Amino acid sequence: MEQLAYQYQTSQPISKRVHVGVVGSGDLEILMFPTDKSESTVKVRTGSDGFDKVWGNVLTRFFDRYPISADIVINDFGATPGVVYLRLTQAMEELADEK
Repeated sequence: MEQLAYQYQTSQPISKRVHVGVVGSGDLEILMFPTDKSESTVKVRTGSDGFDKVWGNVLTRFFDRYPISADIVINDFGATPGVVYLRLTQAMEELADEK
């Protein structure tokens, strides 16, 4: 199991916790927590070793589009980059949901 860590300078704090996805074959779970910092920290736990550059590319693309400030934990079970981005976008929809 590989553990990766990333940081991004950001400007839009989130106001609530978010949990999307499940840890299962080909999927992943994303947990987002509010923070007082003007950066996001991302901790990735994955069973697929050697994909740190791919993770970095997907996360950079996400934060270029959504400069949210949060502490994020991603628990991965072999998700493809497309699924990772889909789950991150799903988390943004949860943040926008006022219910």
